[in-house]
Amino acid sequence: MRKNAAAAPVCTPKPHEMTIHGDTRVDNYYWLNDREDKDVIAYLEEENAYTKSVMEDTEAFQKSLYDEMVGRIKQQDESVPYFLNGFWYYTRYNEGQEYPIYCRKKDNMEADEIILLDVNELAEGHAYFQVAGLSISPDNKYLAFGVDKVSRRIYTIHFKDLNTGEILEQTIENTTGGSTWALDNKTLFYSSKDEQTLRSDKIHRYAMDTNSSELVYHETDETFYTAVSRTKSRAYIVISSGSTLTTEYRYVPADKPYEEFTVFQPRERKLEYGIAHYQNQWYVLTNWEATNFRLMKCDLGKTHKENWQEVVAHREDTLLEGIELFDDYLVLEERSKGLTHLRVHQFSTRNEHYIEMEESTYTCGTGTNPEFNTDTLRFGYTSLITPMSTYDYNMNTRSRLLRKQQEVVGGYDKQQYETERRVIFVRDGEEVPVSIVYKKGFVKDGNGPLLLYAYGSYGHSIDPYFSSFRLSLLDRGFAYAIAHIRGGEEMGRAWYENGKLLKKKNTFYDFIDCGKALIEEGYTSREHLYAMGGSAGGLLMGAVINMEPNLWNGVVAAVPFVDVVTTMLDESIPLTTGEFDEWGNPKEEAYYTYIKSYSPYDNVEAKDYPNLLVTTGLHDSQVQYWEPAKWVAKLRELKTDDRILLLQTEMKFGHGGASGRFERIREIAQEYAFLLDLEGVKS
Repeated sequence: MRKNAAAAPVCTPKPHEMTIHGDTRVDNYYWLNDREDKDVIAYLEEENAYTKSVMEDTEAFQKSLYDEMVGRIKQQDESVPYFLNGFWYYTRYNEGQEYPIYCRKKDNMEADEIILLDVNELAEGHAYFQVAGLSISPDNKYLAFGVDKVSRRIYTIHFKDLNTGEILEQTIENTTGGSTWALDNKTLFYSSKDEQTLRSDKIHRYAMDTNSSELVYHETDETFYTAVSRTKSRAYIVISSGSTLTTEYRYVPADKPYEEFTVFQPRERKLEYGIAHYQNQWYVLTNWEATNFRLMKCDLGKTHKENWQEVVAHREDTLLEGIELFDDYLVLEERSKGLTHLRVHQFSTRNEHYIEMEESTYTCGTGTNPEFNTDTLRFGYTSLITPMSTYDYNMNTRSRLLRKQQEVVGGYDKQQYETERRVIFVRDGEEVPVSIVYKKGFVKDGNGPLLLYAYGSYGHSIDPYFSSFRLSLLDRGFAYAIAHIRGGEEMGRAWYENGKLLKKKNTFYDFIDCGKALIEEGYTSREHLYAMGGSAGGLLMGAVINMEPNLWNGVVAAVPFVDVVTTMLDESIPLTTGEFDEWGNPKEEAYYTYIKSYSPYDNVEAKDYPNLLVTTGLHDSQVQYWEPAKWVAKLRELKTDDRILLLQTEMKFGHGGASGRFERIREIAQEYAFLLDLEGVKS
């Protein structure tokens, strides 16, 4: 890369004062908060041109990396089918095509293929095209599906008559994409969004025969989101309302969609629960008097918590994350010591066992299991060196059948790679797990490059998983590590609680201490240590380079949430009100002071920073584009080094990047070329 390929863009400062709690902040780049302003677009395009000029020397390498990564993908591919309501469903891809083809076959897999949707045909002429929420009526006549053409996660629901193959003219605008059919085959429930904040706040009942909708539920609490679904038993339509710390459900029989919904258990602050129906009982997964959750059950008409009876008790060392119900089996998804486990309980014998896993560090979880009357559990398994594998597991005989393993075209030998699980003692004495992978022959003499990744927010755990794209780094000498830092739930619910609100800095300290420990243990050095994170993980990147700017040679911050104070004070921005339980409400002085003390944008200083690649999308609905744009502008103004600073804005995409399966790989190729070039690797 050429540091001085062209003059770096200069963003015109226009001071904007914001005062709260007697404290005034001056934001010179607040004006970038207007995607309709031609000067804003011009600045973003100037940054893109600068990025292109600096990375011009890597363009051939990017193309090579792209071809290499695409070359590992089995282009003619299809998913493992599952059986539901008389049909086998699967998704397939054709060679060279960007989008999936959704299919089914009646009764058995030898029947003729029925194409439900060929998204490649629908997407023609669109720069971005995303289909979500496929939902088929119980009589198998109608398909409802959501379409987003902008990448703002605002979907229009369309309908297809599966008997005639015709896509109907009637549509439903401004939805979350998903929908749920009642058993009468003509009533559809869906959720809509507030047009400004994009909060899903309303549930509607739509009548196919009259092409009309009516509001059935409005979630007025601005910190809650609402959604609608149907139970696995297909007997109930369920409306869920949830914030970060509180949930509430209401339900109606699926064969009586015009009845009033009944509240399952009224919301209580910090009471979380989820429900599953089976026969004459409800099963309830809850944190009621159980930090790591426990499983309860109750009779159909007695759903308030005083009627809940314990099925699986709370355990201090085990987080109960989910359940799967069958006629004679209950499968529990558990997490302990940083790893996921599947525990099978048989109702008839009361026997139980854990499904054995192959490696010391891995990821597993239940898959698509729509039927009750079966001994077979479908689950997925992967690790840093094992491609994603789908198993059918006989819960009675304890035998398993590998139905599909992700194929790496061109050959892949897992024996050529090594994976480790390290435990790192951080500054306050906690033990943070780190999962590491590298190609055999990697020497721990401090001279090898290592990319450290983490997320660390919302209780979202980043488990070790296989990536064929990542091989392009490993095969060129990189080690790759995932730091399972606080803010996630890898080590239980307390792991999350101790990495949020007024304990958020633990997340940043954990990541920094993991980086330092990997240096001390010889995996890498400051000259060869790199970091990557996206969204809330991009906040992590911004915070750690303010706190320890000389620890990293290069950092990739993808769609980073970096202007935390200003965003959390603006309740008109998507996500803000629902985030108060995660970050705190800065309208309260204690939270304002704490958030301001780590907010990356507010803490940029006149000092040296590492080489930095920042990415965003103009239509991002999760982290607005102006956060990374303002951050880069302020870094350009204040930083004292001559290291590389790049901003790449996808002018047609949003938070998730491109919609096609190949197009998004161009973004990965750019990120990898940035990192590899810093290591002097040119091919």
